[in-house]
Amino acid sequence: MRTHRMAHATPCDSLSEAELVASALTRNEAAVRELIRRCNRQLFRIARSIMHNDSEAEDIVQAAYVSAFTKLETFRGESSFVTWISRITMNEAYGRLRRKGPIVQFADYQNLKRATEGFEEGALQTMSQSPTNPEAELGRAEVRAFLERAIDALPEPFRLTYVLRDIQEMTTREVAQLLQINVVTVKTRLFRARRLLRAEISKHFATDFYSIYPFDGARCVGMADRVINAMAGG
Repeated sequence: MRTHRMAHATPCDSLSEAELVASALTRNEAAVRELIRRCNRQLFRIARSIMHNDSEAEDIVQAAYVSAFTKLETFRGESSFVTWISRITMNEAYGRLRRKGPIVQFADYQNLKRATEGFEEGALQTMSQSPTNPEAELGRAEVRAFLERAIDALPEPFRLTYVLRDIQEMTTREVAQLLQINVVTVKTRLFRARRLLRAEISKHFATDFYSIYPFDGARCVGMADRVINAMAGG
């Protein structure tokens, strides 16, 4: 069986997502790397919010990339590429959990309605971020660890919604599309998640939600290398 090698090309950072996907279909390594760079943080946060474990989340993201890029011809463009591969990542994560034991099924996650009871649009509030200062920077690692534990403790229906909306900063409509639920349900789950977190977090913490579940720099390059090696059969 012939091994297909990845084609090298110039950097693709100025290309649109559609152009990158088209180029990746020709096994253009630069296009694959750029798509990985753009998607890495979101996919890791999704996997991490499901698995509660950095190492397992990283394995799942790698598996999702290999799966997506080896069947890229099945991507029809009905949603964005990042939405498509995010669903693959969720399926990988929930599949791993199913192999470990009983879990909340994704269909149950989509159809859960009890959180919509008593929701009022005006009750939706965001958790404010305090300005960065030297004291906050000194305690950043401790604050991040605290927030990770608090987010991990959120009930299953709320945790992934919160990570996508408040940490990944997707729009409400984008979250609804990805999770295949309606916008009101997204808002309800987000409201409940924020309320639960506010009960756990001290008013004196200088929170920096964008730093939660980081995945960039050398980690991102290492992921791209592993995905490309796997696709090349190496």
